[in-house]
Amino acid sequence: MIPGDDNLERVKANAERAETEDLLDRVTVYREEMEPDAVFLFEDELRRRGVTPAEIDAHGRRREAEGMVRDDGVPLRCQRCDRPAAERRWGWHRLWGVLPVFPRRIASCAAHRAGGTTSPAPGSRPPRPA
Repeated sequence: MIPGDDNLERVKANAERAETEDLLDRVTVYREEMEPDAVFLFEDELRRRGVTPAEIDAHGRRREAEGMVRDDGVPLRCQRCDRPAAERRWGWHRLWGVLPVFPRRIASCAAHRAGGTTSPAPGSRPPRPA
């Protein structure tokens, strides 16, 4: 339960400001991480916007097909935004955002994929620093 009416009002205001795709992700991909009252408010906002239950279900199936999860079953998030990750690829951990230090796996959503590339094959080598 979300304690207090004040929190409930903040969640409602957040839902009204959020993009429809973000709300769809919250009620499908991230549903298990959320309070039931918040899910209700987000679903209510989607209904107000004219999004049907069939469209919500289709969005959830699409995200499940393209999405990735950690070993514990929690959906991976894009490292540049809060959208669900659609790929993992090799990249570089950069010191101060500039100096490549060591290779690591990077999770990216469809909008932040690196030039439309796909994940490397298992066992492939990390990229050379740019």
